[in-house]
Amino acid sequence: MTLIQASMTTPLLLNGGVSFRPLIPFLYTHPLPACKSIRNFKTNTNIKIRTSSSILVVRGASQVDAAQPSTSDKQIVPDSDLSITKISFGVVGLAAGTTLLSYGFGAYFNILPGSEWSALMLTYGFPLAIIGMALKYAELKPIPCITYSDALALRETKATPVLNQVRKDVARFRYGDEQHLDEALKRIFRYGQGGGIQRRNAPVLSMIREEVTAEGKYSLVLVFEAKALQLTDFEQRRAKFASFFGPGVTAEVVKGGDNLYEVRLISDGTTQPTT
Repeated sequence: MTLIQASMTTPLLLNGGVSFRPLIPFLYTHPLPACKSIRNFKTNTNIKIRTSSSILVVRGASQVDAAQPSTSDKQIVPDSDLSITKISFGVVGLAAGTTLLSYGFGAYFNILPGSEWSALMLTYGFPLAIIGMALKYAELKPIPCITYSDALALRETKATPVLNQVRKDVARFRYGDEQHLDEALKRIFRYGQGGGIQRRNAPVLSMIREEVTAEGKYSLVLVFEAKALQLTDFEQRRAKFASFFGPGVTAEVVKGGDNLYEVRLISDGTTQPTT
């Protein structure tokens, strides 16, 4: 009995005439007539195999996959933390003010009951609606945060206080800021100064990730979108990223997708996290 590996061009026909090609099967061969029908004991499926002078017995790919270790056991952890900072005060104020105004006008004209409360509802509804519109205009929405299960296990013991604060700041609603990490980017890229960049070319933080490096260290990855910058613009400021988000942090810069650049802030484990 000779062990061979199947050619990817070997035609296999299932019942019903549907053809497929095996991914990683292992095959054993015996000298038999040209075309025979066999039963795959793993999938319990009849298979016809055409070869020149042999019949091939297929051991299912699922058996091979089960014997091989998984290349990655990472799982994304859903964000289940409830916090008032993740609520849009602009939406709340605008909704409350609009509701009071609408009901107040309806009650004032006797369309709705409660005419004796109409003046009070109009008095409080109008400023609430104005404040809600102002907050909504100045609102900066939180950015997506992807957390892997292995990184979550290291967060409490390896993430530095600065990295924890950065993660919390960008994952909540902010008001009055042009973008997330605006002050940090202003100092790192020196907007409008010698050796810096123009503010209109500033990178925009689009998402963050919590992951573990190949060396088993906790890493917070900042993903920036920058259409007017190159990878060298980030590499030249790698030390500034590490200094600003330190201590206890090293920085790596890699190219992501189109116009995307990743700054990996890696905790070296020397700074004790806050409890």
